[in-house]
Amino acid sequence: MRQPWRFSWWWVVGGAVIALAGAAAIARQSLEQQRALFETDARIVHRLLSQQVVQHDAILATLALLQPAPAAPHTGSPEQRLPALYPRILSVQRSDATTPWTDPGLAEAERLSRQSGRAALAPLDLQSGRYRLVLASEPASYALTIDLQALVPWTEWPMAAETSAVRVELVLAGQHHPIQPGRLQAGSRFAFHKVVAAESQPFDVVATQTVGWRQLPWARMLAWTLAVAALLAAVRHLQRQRMARRRAEELLRLGQVARLNTLGELAAGMAHELNQPLTAVLANTQAAQRLLDDDPPELATARAAMAQAAAQARRAAEVVGRLRRAVERPDSAGQRQSVDAVDAVRRALHLLEPECQRRGVAPALDGAPALDVMADPVALDQIVHNLIVNALQALEQVPAAQRRLTLTLRTVDGLGELAVADNGPGIAPEVLPRLFEPFFSTREGGLGLGLSLCETLASSMGGSLSAANATTGGAVFRLRLPLAGDAA
Repeated sequence: MRQPWRFSWWWVVGGAVIALAGAAAIARQSLEQQRALFETDARIVHRLLSQQVVQHDAILATLALLQPAPAAPHTGSPEQRLPALYPRILSVQRSDATTPWTDPGLAEAERLSRQSGRAALAPLDLQSGRYRLVLASEPASYALTIDLQALVPWTEWPMAAETSAVRVELVLAGQHHPIQPGRLQAGSRFAFHKVVAAESQPFDVVATQTVGWRQLPWARMLAWTLAVAALLAAVRHLQRQRMARRRAEELLRLGQVARLNTLGELAAGMAHELNQPLTAVLANTQAAQRLLDDDPPELATARAAMAQAAAQARRAAEVVGRLRRAVERPDSAGQRQSVDAVDAVRRALHLLEPECQRRGVAPALDGAPALDVMADPVALDQIVHNLIVNALQALEQVPAAQRRLTLTLRTVDGLGELAVADNGPGIAPEVLPRLFEPFFSTREGGLGLGLSLCETLASSMGGSLSAANATTGGAVFRLRLPLAGDAA
């Protein structure tokens, strides 16, 4: 009893390993897809922010090149109209010989700008949400105050800032400014960072995303696990069916042995019944021989002994006659006559009508309306009855709504043919060659003499009986007999 349990545990362990491996592969594929989407969005974010900050250098360069003259006090300088065109520019400041910078940070940024020949950042305070950019030029220098949050082109942003799990920050000199909050949690982490394409504003765009257990494709993983379980259950069921079939074949073999034992008992009984009269015959004939050898011979006693021997011989003949009458087949060859095979089929269907109704089978009779063959009527009825009963038993393995039984009568190669076709499970390849062997049966409790007797009867009438599997499923038995009269 230990081996089946161990075998079952191997199935459970194997199924669990396959299910876990498939679920891990699905999760890995999902993570790779999410990573690819994350990197695509992060690169778009970097490109958009780079385009924005590069414009600041262009604006300052334009102001330094044009050097607009100061306007009247009541109208303001022309550069003050820039915030209306670029909402992220909070203010524009100008410094020249007459109006130097009052902010030391701007003065230091102007000095750095003169040294590098490009715009320079004033001391940063990213927590305030803004930064200042200064470009030194002659006769005046310019400074832009830029709003970091307004720096983002939200209309082109690839993510929903309020609900996206991706966190986006601008990082410079150890200071951080969050542009998109995201939702960071424990789990697998994706990271992206790249400096924007502006040397004057070397902000590092940092994007981060974590994928937790909730983001895994649980539905697909569960579907895979259920599919593996269903497949293993189906394979296990098929193996159990195979084991059951082997068990049934073994039981069938034991049944055949039992039938052979029964035949042995029958033979032993017959030998016992014959042994007594034959012993008596031998004893009486030996006694008569001795009586006849006497001088003078005892003729009367010898005649009595011989009479007893004859009586015992007749008794032995009666025993053999009873056994022969029990097992002998009718002489079909000597009783052949013209018989309508269609009528024989109809008679069999009439007799088997209750069996057909009980199984929900409606037999279909196709082909010729009449087919006269040379046959023994009783033997033909026996063959047709046996073939239909076998088909009905095969149909018990098919759902009632799908059962079909077709009987076709026609002329083939100068012979009359009856084909009995069912859509049952068909005949196993290993069974087909032995189907007509005496005492061979695939049905539990069957003697295995029905088809053997039918084949012998068909041969004795000059015909044949064959079996095959139909191409559409099920089995087909074909009985062929010589045609009668002019039809031949």
